[in-house]
Amino acid sequence: MDRVILHCDLNSFYASVECLHHPEYRNVPMAVGGDVEKRHGIILAKNQLAKKAGVTTGEALWQALQKCPDLILVKPNFSHYLRFSRMVRAIYADYSDKIESFGIDEVWIDVTESIHLFGTPRALADAIRERVKLELGVTISVGVSFNKVFAKLGSDYKKPDATTEITRENMKEIVWPLPIEDLLYVGRATTQKLHLLGIYTIGDCATTEVAVLKRRLGKWGEVLWRFANGEENSVVSVQHYEPLVKSIGNSTTCPRDLRSLQDVKIVTYILAESVAARLKEAHLMASVISIGVRDIHLKGFTRQIKLSQATHLSDDIAHAAMGLFDKNVDFTTPLRSIGVKASDLSVIELPIQLDLFTDQVAHQRALNLENTIDVIRERYGFNSVQRLMMKEDPLLSQFNPKQDHVIFPESYFKG
Repeated sequence: MDRVILHCDLNSFYASVECLHHPEYRNVPMAVGGDVEKRHGIILAKNQLAKKAGVTTGEALWQALQKCPDLILVKPNFSHYLRFSRMVRAIYADYSDKIESFGIDEVWIDVTESIHLFGTPRALADAIRERVKLELGVTISVGVSFNKVFAKLGSDYKKPDATTEITRENMKEIVWPLPIEDLLYVGRATTQKLHLLGIYTIGDCATTEVAVLKRRLGKWGEVLWRFANGEENSVVSVQHYEPLVKSIGNSTTCPRDLRSLQDVKIVTYILAESVAARLKEAHLMASVISIGVRDIHLKGFTRQIKLSQATHLSDDIAHAAMGLFDKNVDFTTPLRSIGVKASDLSVIELPIQLDLFTDQVAHQRALNLENTIDVIRERYGFNSVQRLMMKEDPLLSQFNPKQDHVIFPESYFKG
């Protein structure tokens, strides 16, 4: 028996929440963006009127204003968005405990074991849509399918406020004509490589020999072929279930573009503190530190470095990350988002090879200091203790990465 997977996507989420708090925005083109006063940053979300005017998510505010001079720009209010995100998840929890987040506004829900209580998959999806609309005043689009990849394609297929069901019987009719870039995790670089092979649709990918894809894309080629043919079978994570940890990371889309190493430093230290706190909670240390970068054109890359000694200190993590940024980013194109990840993990209780050149007394002092800061923050809030550099730009340092920030996951097939 096939599984029943839903993918629920809140439509124009940030803009929809702003329209609830400000009804005057409902009948005018509006968008949520970066530094509204300076007309600086990017479009994070837009309403349907702005969309009809050609405004797109991710473009610069000045570009959006050229397309739509009457566009109303609104500052993002993440506390409101997080509150609504939690409320909509409470509705989802009435139907299943298998709920996996894919950002602040998207989730997968596995209702295989409970579908018999609610009727057909489409009827259940429609019922959830109506509840969200009536109880919260925002809309969602829902994809229904037998795996996560096709469920997400379904939620993207028709918007806003719609249900699309993709079955084994209609998958070739609905999925295969779609552009290859609509397939989950197919970014700009992969799209270009596939186009060189004459692959423009998901159907093209599905009917291409696996060996051809593997020669061009390595093992990732086989993964895409399986996705296109509906053979993706990863599980939907149960709420609050923590899988075996292979890496710990955090990333953020910044409220304004990052144009210098100092900008990057402020955000990096906040992310590093979050990663370090999670490492200590899990009694783990990391030997590899990675950074992830996306610029204002949504182009990105990752870099990593092997440490001489495993660590769970935020200063060590941030120092390694900043070294990678210094070597690999020239800021000719400003950055939109960055991430920091710790991997190659080991349990603290295991014997650790000491570095002869490390001052172990100073190391223990630093560890004691960070542990104390973590306790203070746990009791009085993240902002109760801050580095002085955070005061240089409150806009960049205003988020709490550990408690209030929703992390966009890496692809679930990577470690």
